This record gives sequence, structure tokens and C-alpha cells, in this order.
Amino acid sequence: MSGPGFDLARVRADFPILRQEVRGRPLVYLDSAATGQKPQAMLDALTRFYTHDNANVHRGVHILSERATQAFEDARETVRRFIHAKDVREVIFVRGTTEAINLVAATYGRKHVGPGDEVLISAMEHHSNIVPWQMVCDAAGAKLRVIPVDDRGELRMDAVDALLTEKTRLLAITHVSNALGSVNPIKELVAKAHAKNIPVLVDGAQSVTHFPVDVQDLGCDFYAFSGHKLFGPTGIGVLYGKLAMLESLPPYQGGGDMILSVTMEKTVYNRVPHRFEAGTPDMAGAVGLAAAIRYLEAVGMENVSQHDQWLLAYATDALQSVPGLKLVGTAPRKTGVLSFTLEDVHPHDVGTILDQEGICIRTGHHCAQPLMQRFGVAATARASLALYNTREDVDALVKGLHKVKEVFA
Repeated sequence: MSGPGFDLARVRADFPILRQEVRGRPLVYLDSAATGQKPQAMLDALTRFYTHDNANVHRGVHILSERATQAFEDARETVRRFIHAKDVREVIFVRGTTEAINLVAATYGRKHVGPGDEVLISAMEHHSNIVPWQMVCDAAGAKLRVIPVDDRGELRMDAVDALLTEKTRLLAITHVSNALGSVNPIKELVAKAHAKNIPVLVDGAQSVTHFPVDVQDLGCDFYAFSGHKLFGPTGIGVLYGKLAMLESLPPYQGGGDMILSVTMEKTVYNRVPHRFEAGTPDMAGAVGLAAAIRYLEAVGMENVSQHDQWLLAYATDALQSVPGLKLVGTAPRKTGVLSFTLEDVHPHDVGTILDQEGICIRTGHHCAQPLMQRFGVAATARASLALYNTREDVDALVKGLHKVKEVFA
């Protein structure tokens, strides 16, 4: 497999945090599934907004408000283009994937899930795509059903048809597992669900950073992702929803900007998308997210995907040299996430020793405790890759893991 279709050294230079040393060693950042690092172009966009355009949006007639509103709505269009949504009104700004899913749970779930109904998820979901649906089901007297996962970390597609029934009101499914890297066949799942008139929500937090996403091609009814994983600011995210679906839903929160008129007797709600964006939004966050997206588009998402697969293949082979290391999640289609255990060494000890070598990984249950239980482990160590990672980063990880083995020999 060939290397990245871009100048990797130049891309790394665009991320100022990577230039530092930690604990006397060059930083090796392998925790991008938790949060991505930030390119200078995004940081500059935030500074420019706050120093030149900062004002509240949709409310003022002065020049700063006009500029801020234009920047905010331009960011919405940038997101629309990035995920290939049909209409800019289908893009709702939220705080992140978690709020996006909770928005759907509180609106669609409240309206459509009742006693005896079912919501279908999978065994590989992040807690953010489990707990909101448990809450909906508990409140409605409904039942949560779960698509199982096989030993490689693939969705059991043979079980899907039987689990999609006349009682199913929604399929909520991750595009890419944050703990395994497994890529789910969303287009096929959407087709199966839509054949039975069941809408589909997709958790795209881990997918938009690794490969191009086209929500129209996927056919899903909702798609959620976070800005901070996409090399943008924290506190901003996106819920995509088909326009007809969004227009059928009640508001999520009450407050300013989600109304057309208010009296003490009655409120008339605003049009989509503003109906779902109560209060002062994260204007700078949206501007920063748009800048991060433009940066990725300049690199090329196909190039990002090629780099991801090239480095994943190299890392998968390299980790095999570490005695006692067992990969958790070996699906044939996956992204740059490598979860593993190391014989009798607790993952937290692995992470602590690697930290002393300047290597940042994630350890724990990765907000996916049911998935950990499925694989019979309490936790794993997880190295996650991004467009700025190199073979040298992987080599440093392998060298660090050999040191872990020496310490616990």
C-alpha cells in the first residue's frame, strides 16, 4: 500500500502542538479518537473572529453583528458541502455528537416512541448512543434491542433483519466504532431499515475524520458528529437531519432565536434549523469548525483516507512484534484505531509508562462498557491515528511497548 497522497511533513508542520517535547521527548500523539489536534489555519480563524467580528448573530443591525451572522451561516454552508447534505437548513449546530443524539432522542423519541415500541442499537455503541435511548425507552415503556458483534468486532448482519420489526421506531448506529475502529455498512443498514419504514440515526463522530461522508448517498435520516474530533474547536458539533424529518419535530430547548413570536399565551416556533438552536450559539466554534473543514478539503479527504489505511496496515503489522499483545477488533474494514491488551499488564499501567516516553494513548473502557464486556475485558489500551501521524510515531509506540514488557518482566 502506498503512502499518503500529501506532503506529510508539511501537514505535521501545520499542527503547532506537535512541535513540543514532553517529559524530555518529542511528543507522539496517538489519541485522536478522543480529540484531534488543531491546525494553525483553524486557530487563526478563531483569533480573527474574536478580534475582528465578534458579536451576537441573527439579532443585531450593526456591522459586527452582520459580519458575525454571515460568518456563522457561511460555516453552515461549509458543513453542508462537506457532508453533501441537500439543503443548508438540514445542518443544525449543537455542542457535539452527544447533544446531537440527545436532541433526536428528546424530539423524535418523545414524539414517536411509545409503550411496547423498540429502539435498535448495536453492541459497539458509545455510551452517548446508548444512554439517551435507555432514557427514552424507560420513559415510554419501550424496549432497547441490540445488534450483536462477532469476535472480530464486526456487526452481526445476519441478526439485523430479525431485529428490525414492526415495533422498531428507530435504528441508532455508529458509523465507526470508537473502541475498535470497525466500519459499519451504513448504506446497507439504512436500506434494510427503510424497507420497513424505520428511520436511521448515524453516530459519525469517528468517521468524518477518516474518510469522505455523503449523507445523501448513505440515505440516513440523521447524522451526528463533533467538531473537536474533526480538528476543530471544542464545544461545537453538527446534527444533520433530512429537512422533512426536522420540520416534523418539536423544538429541543426553549429560548431566544428558536421563536418567531412569544406572548404569555402562546409561542410560535422558528423555522428549521433555528428552531433547534435556542440561545446564543457558539459562533466562534462554528467559524473554527468551518476553517478545519476547509483545511481538510485542501488536503483532500480521499488522501486522508489513503493515509489512514496505509498507516493502519503498517501499525497492525508492527504491533505483532510485541510479545503478549492481543488486538481487540480485527474487522477487515476498519479505520486507524488499534485497541489492545498486553498479557497481565493493566492498560492504565501501559498508558502510564508510555506517557513517560512522551507517547499519548487512551486507556480504559472508552465509554463503551457493554462492548468491553462482550470481549471479556475491563479495559483496553487504544492508539488512534490521524492525518498527522507517521511511521516514526508507530515505531515509537512499539518501542515503548517493549519497554513496558521489560518493566513488568
